Amino acid sequence: MHRSRRRPSKLSTAQGAGPDRPPPTLEGVRAIRYVEAGFGADAVGYETAWAEQRRLHSEVAEGTGSDTVILLEHPPVYTAGKRTEPHERPLDGTPVVDVDRGGKITWHGPGQLVGYPIVKLASHVYVVDYVRRLEEALIAVCADLGVKTGRVKGRSGVWVAADDRGRERKIAAIGIRVAQGVTMHGFALNCNNDLTWFDRIVPCGISDADVTTLSKELGREVTTTEVLASVRRHLDELLAWDEYERSPDIDHHEEPPTAITYGLTV
Repeated sequence: MHRSRRRPSKLSTAQGAGPDRPPPTLEGVRAIRYVEAGFGADAVGYETAWAEQRRLHSEVAEGTGSDTVILLEHPPVYTAGKRTEPHERPLDGTPVVDVDRGGKITWHGPGQLVGYPIVKLASHVYVVDYVRRLEEALIAVCADLGVKTGRVKGRSGVWVAADDRGRERKIAAIGIRVAQGVTMHGFALNCNNDLTWFDRIVPCGISDADVTTLSKELGREVTTTEVLASVRRHLDELLAWDEYERSPDIDHHEEPPTAITYGLTV
């Protein structure tokens, strides 16, 4: 149960004891530090988290900070990546935070686990490979809960295949930035969030697919805190930069147009 009173954000006390400290490791073995920054009533404002990402990014890039993954929930907010087009934004003028990540517009809010890995890429790991590794970790998290997911070629994120319940639907979104070989921004895994927030936008610029949550797919409540241990475990595995067996892609079936008239799709 979440406390009704807001506590100070762990982003300001990230060096404290407990789950935010890195696990003991053998000498020379890289470890990732996890900061579980705030959930429920303690959700962290987007601008606050973004500022902390920039601070950590500078430290990791300069070699004075350790690889860190921030895990949290945000209060409701729309964020737009650099490729967002005007028609994809809310038509009612709802405020949007323009950010320096790739991708298009999306929503963050209660019931969605957001992860911001601030990690230095290994020399043999390219940006696309890093994105694939985030996807693989989230595919494994979904599998732990009994939800079969995969990638759709040409579309980032993690997807549930089209079936008798509906067309393809995104369960996790990814949008990143890499500068000086260090990552920021990251992923959002839909656990039990309200999907009607996506009705105001074209999520990630994709209009021929839907969005879903772990709770909707499983028919039971799945909270962000329930998936934390699984997320940490699989990120540790995939961000160790070792070789891994990639999950198969989902066969993408484009929806046929409703009618063709003189070469125009209507």
